[in-house]
Amino acid sequence: MLPAEGFKVGLEALGTFKKRVDAVLSTFEGSPGSPQKIAAHALSQASFSGSGGFAEAKGLHSQYERVHERLTALSKNLGHQIEAMQIAVMGASGNFSNIDEEERRRFWEITADIGRQHLEAKQERAAAEAEKQGESAPERSDDDQAGDLY
Repeated sequence: MLPAEGFKVGLEALGTFKKRVDAVLSTFEGSPGSPQKIAAHALSQASFSGSGGFAEAKGLHSQYERVHERLTALSKNLGHQIEAMQIAVMGASGNFSNIDEEERRRFWEITADIGRQHLEAKQERAAAEAEKQGESAPERSDDDQAGDLY
Protein backbone atom coordinates (compact mmCIF):
# COMPACT_ATOMS: atom_id res chain seq x y z
CA MET A 1 0.00 0.00 0.00
CA LEU A 2 1.32 3.42 -0.90
CA PRO A 3 1.56 6.03 1.90
CA ALA A 4 -1.13 8.17 0.25
CA GLU A 5 -3.51 5.21 0.17
CA GLY A 6 -2.89 4.54 3.88
CA PHE A 7 -3.63 8.17 4.65
CA LYS A 8 -6.87 8.00 2.67
CA VAL A 9 -7.97 4.84 4.50
CA GLY A 10 -7.03 6.44 7.85
CA LEU A 11 -8.99 9.57 6.98
CA GLU A 12 -12.04 7.52 6.01
CA ALA A 13 -11.83 5.61 9.31
CA LEU A 14 -11.52 8.89 11.19
CA GLY A 15 -14.56 10.26 9.35
CA THR A 16 -16.54 7.15 10.28
CA PHE A 17 -15.43 7.48 13.89
CA LYS A 18 -16.44 11.16 13.94
CA LYS A 19 -19.92 10.23 12.72
CA ARG A 20 -20.21 7.68 15.51
CA VAL A 21 -19.07 10.22 18.15
CA ASP A 22 -21.58 12.75 16.76
CA ALA A 23 -24.34 10.13 17.02
CA VAL A 24 -23.37 9.26 20.61
CA LEU A 25 -23.42 12.93 21.61
CA SER A 26 -26.80 13.46 19.96
CA THR A 27 -28.24 10.35 21.65
CA PHE A 28 -26.82 11.37 25.01
CA GLU A 29 -28.24 14.89 24.82
CA GLY A 30 -31.71 13.49 24.13
CA SER A 31 -31.54 10.76 26.76
CA PRO A 32 -32.84 10.70 30.33
CA GLY A 33 -29.17 10.84 31.42
CA SER A 34 -28.56 14.31 29.98
CA PRO A 35 -27.53 16.96 32.52
CA GLN A 36 -30.70 18.98 31.92
CA LYS A 37 -33.03 16.02 32.48
CA ILE A 38 -31.20 14.79 35.57
CA ALA A 39 -31.19 18.30 37.06
CA ALA A 40 -34.95 18.57 36.46
CA HIS A 41 -35.65 15.56 38.69
CA ALA A 42 -35.13 17.07 42.12
CA LEU A 43 -37.19 16.16 45.17
CA SER A 44 -37.96 18.52 48.04
CA GLN A 45 -37.40 17.65 51.69
CA ALA A 46 -41.19 17.44 52.10
CA SER A 47 -41.15 14.50 49.66
CA PHE A 48 -39.32 12.52 52.34
CA SER A 49 -41.00 13.71 55.50
CA GLY A 50 -44.40 15.03 54.49
CA SER A 51 -45.73 17.95 56.48
CA GLY A 52 -44.10 16.84 59.74
CA GLY A 53 -40.34 16.76 59.96
CA PHE A 54 -38.22 14.07 61.52
CA ALA A 55 -34.44 13.75 61.64
CA GLU A 56 -34.18 10.55 59.59
CA ALA A 57 -36.12 12.07 56.70
CA LYS A 58 -33.95 15.18 56.87
CA GLY A 59 -30.80 13.01 56.74
CA LEU A 60 -32.18 10.95 53.86
CA HIS A 61 -33.00 14.11 51.93
CA SER A 62 -29.51 15.45 52.56
CA GLN A 63 -27.99 12.25 51.15
CA TYR A 64 -30.41 12.36 48.20
CA GLU A 65 -29.33 15.93 47.43
CA ARG A 66 -25.66 14.92 47.57
CA VAL A 67 -26.17 11.96 45.22
CA HIS A 68 -28.36 14.01 42.86
CA GLU A 69 -25.71 16.71 42.69
CA ARG A 70 -23.01 14.13 41.89
CA LEU A 71 -25.14 12.48 39.19
CA THR A 72 -25.77 15.85 37.57
CA ALA A 73 -22.04 16.63 37.63
CA LEU A 74 -21.13 13.21 36.22
CA SER A 75 -23.67 13.58 33.44
CA LYS A 76 -22.31 17.03 32.57
CA ASN A 77 -18.75 15.68 32.64
CA LEU A 78 -19.65 12.83 30.27
CA GLY A 79 -21.24 15.28 27.85
CA HIS A 80 -18.14 17.47 27.97
CA GLN A 81 -15.84 14.52 27.33
CA ILE A 82 -17.89 13.42 24.33
CA GLU A 83 -17.88 17.00 23.00
CA ALA A 84 -14.10 17.27 23.46
CA MET A 85 -13.63 13.97 21.65
CA GLN A 86 -15.81 15.25 18.83
CA ILE A 87 -13.63 18.37 18.45
CA ALA A 88 -10.41 16.33 18.69
CA VAL A 89 -11.54 13.89 15.99
CA MET A 90 -12.57 16.76 13.73
CA GLY A 91 -9.19 18.41 14.27
CA ALA A 92 -7.18 15.24 13.80
CA SER A 93 -8.58 14.78 10.30
CA GLY A 94 -6.86 18.00 9.21
CA ASN A 95 -3.92 18.49 11.59
CA PHE A 96 -6.11 20.91 13.57
CA SER A 97 -5.84 23.42 10.74
CA ASN A 98 -9.53 22.94 9.96
CA ILE A 99 -10.69 23.95 13.47
CA ASP A 100 -11.57 27.57 14.05
CA GLU A 101 -10.43 29.52 17.10
CA GLU A 102 -13.80 29.19 18.85
CA GLU A 103 -13.66 25.38 18.67
CA ARG A 104 -10.08 25.38 19.97
CA ARG A 105 -11.10 27.64 22.85
CA ARG A 106 -14.06 25.38 23.63
CA PHE A 107 -11.82 22.29 23.61
CA TRP A 108 -9.42 23.83 26.15
CA GLU A 109 -12.31 25.18 28.23
CA ILE A 110 -13.80 21.67 28.44
CA THR A 111 -10.42 20.18 29.30
CA ALA A 112 -9.91 22.68 32.12
CA ASP A 113 -13.44 22.09 33.44
CA ILE A 114 -12.93 18.32 33.46
CA GLY A 115 -9.63 18.81 35.29
CA ARG A 116 -11.29 21.03 37.92
CA GLN A 117 -14.07 18.50 38.45
CA HIS A 118 -11.52 15.71 38.80
CA LEU A 119 -9.54 17.68 41.39
CA GLU A 120 -12.69 18.57 43.35
CA ALA A 121 -13.80 14.92 43.38
CA LYS A 122 -10.34 13.88 44.54
CA GLN A 123 -10.47 16.44 47.38
CA GLU A 124 -13.99 15.30 48.36
CA ARG A 125 -12.84 11.67 48.51
CA ALA A 126 -9.85 12.66 50.67
CA ALA A 127 -12.11 14.63 53.03
CA ALA A 128 -14.60 11.74 53.25
CA GLU A 129 -11.78 9.27 53.94
CA ALA A 130 -10.31 11.57 56.62
CA GLU A 131 -13.74 11.92 58.24
CA LYS A 132 -14.19 8.15 58.15
CA GLN A 133 -10.82 7.73 59.89
CA GLY A 134 -11.81 10.32 62.50
CA GLU A 135 -9.23 12.84 61.33
CA SER A 136 -9.81 16.44 60.40
CA ALA A 137 -10.36 17.06 56.71
CA PRO A 138 -7.27 18.21 54.79
CA GLU A 139 -7.07 21.92 53.99
CA ARG A 140 -8.73 22.64 50.67
CA SER A 141 -6.85 24.80 48.25
CA ASP A 142 -7.98 25.50 44.72
CA ASP A 143 -4.33 26.09 43.83
CA ASP A 144 -3.26 22.77 45.35
CA GLN A 145 -2.08 20.38 42.66
CA ALA A 146 -3.41 22.65 39.92
CA GLY A 147 -1.31 20.86 37.34
CA ASP A 148 -2.35 17.38 38.57
CA LEU A 149 -5.42 16.84 36.41
CA TYR A 150 -5.39 13.05 36.51
